[in-house]
Amino acid sequence: MAKTKAGNLDFDTQLRKKAQFVNYILQKLLTEQTGISDDLKEALWYTLTGPGKRIRSMLVLWCCELVSGRVCGNAEIAAAAIEMVHTYSLVHDDLPAMDNDDIRRGRPTCHKTYGEATAILTGDALLTLAFDILAKQIDKPTVAVRLIGELAKAAGPAGMISGQMADLKAENSRAGEQLLEYIHTNKTAKIFRCAAAMGAICGGAKKREFNCLCEYGLKLGLGFQIADDILDVCASSEQLGKTAGKDAKAGKVTYPAVIGLEKSKQLAQNLADEAVAALKPFGKKARILKQLAIAMLKRNN
Repeated sequence: MAKTKAGNLDFDTQLRKKAQFVNYILQKLLTEQTGISDDLKEALWYTLTGPGKRIRSMLVLWCCELVSGRVCGNAEIAAAAIEMVHTYSLVHDDLPAMDNDDIRRGRPTCHKTYGEATAILTGDALLTLAFDILAKQIDKPTVAVRLIGELAKAAGPAGMISGQMADLKAENSRAGEQLLEYIHTNKTAKIFRCAAAMGAICGGAKKREFNCLCEYGLKLGLGFQIADDILDVCASSEQLGKTAGKDAKAGKVTYPAVIGLEKSKQLAQNLADEAVAALKPFGKKARILKQLAIAMLKRNN
């Protein structure tokens, strides 16, 4: 394995190993579920275990590790829950009534493989299952309630769903930067903030630690979405694992469309810098999270 001079695994290797660990958790949890029809379980397995970056799940694990020195069982459950919610959002986002895409994570979308009705139910099942595992498998009721609250707030009508609604309404409009920031903050950044918050809660973070990690997650998430907008313009469908250039064809409000490509790149850089600055109280212990903020700018998928 590649190593840095300090003897630690390099960042790319750590990303790969963490993603593999998240995949193991997801597969284990899915295998444990009972009472699900075979057809639905097949669709759940197809969508949830497909090749994904698992960035939100990794963020839960790394934030827990930062404040407590280890990844606990609660963080593993929280990481799985947020991945289920993220995957549900992708399944529904790809539907003909939403963004109408045929490819996700390098293969046919759920509705193309199993039909629209099954895709809708698969998304519903993933969303519900996320809260089910948090309610049943987190070992402390007070922690479970906090985690459920954070995830519901970020994914709900004042979070991700609000962002999705605004995104749909803004298609083919002359929306400005203020509306664009609202869309991306709600649609994407709040879930990243939630991931950081859930990791902090699982690790027993103090108030200042919690607030710093939430700020980091919000900046990271907004920068991630701007980078996603840029990639939609610059990358190929093969690189992205989804249809390239789709935002422009659909009349989506994106940062390159509103402020231009170069200004978008600078804004993404500024947000990465702000995310790193939020980690200052943690010192060198936050090295991996700082690397993550920088890596989001340089990704090609």
